Amino acid sequence: MAVSFVRVDDRMIHGQTCTRWALEYPCDGIVAVNDMAAGNPVLKAAYKSASGKKTFVWSLDEFKAKAQKVLDSKDQYFLIAKNPIDMAKILVDMKFNPGVKTVIIGPCNDRPGTTKLGNNQSITQEEAEALERIMQAGYEVEFALIKEEAIGNWRKFRGQFGFN
Repeated sequence: MAVSFVRVDDRMIHGQTCTRWALEYPCDGIVAVNDMAAGNPVLKAAYKSASGKKTFVWSLDEFKAKAQKVLDSKDQYFLIAKNPIDMAKILVDMKFNPGVKTVIIGPCNDRPGTTKLGNNQSITQEEAEALERIMQAGYEVEFALIKEEAIGNWRKFRGQFGFN
């Protein structure tokens, strides 16, 4: 299995992701998917140096073109998207099957128009719709900045966004 961990994190790559979560899930490298980061050489370089691991920062189109290479790799990768909308495009629209059936939702900053679910975990209605699509596609969606501080599954929160 080439993907060991699937996460949404608005910071994408930072030391905590790589060190803490790598204790739970084997990780040789990181595939981060975000159009803006992939198109910004300075941001891309910063992300690549943040993990100390082999790191790829790809746009959604680049990911689509290289997805099979990720699956065929002998290395284990974390798949990280900056927001639930991009993750829904990967898992639902592209039908990418990472072999992992749990998506961990990490930090989603408080922003105008969001509903606060927990500490540093706030989502918009559009992001909620993306999480619902991910769940309907057969994934468990867990909210956890770190494993020890999980605040619950999407099923616990979905009613706040009109899903029943």
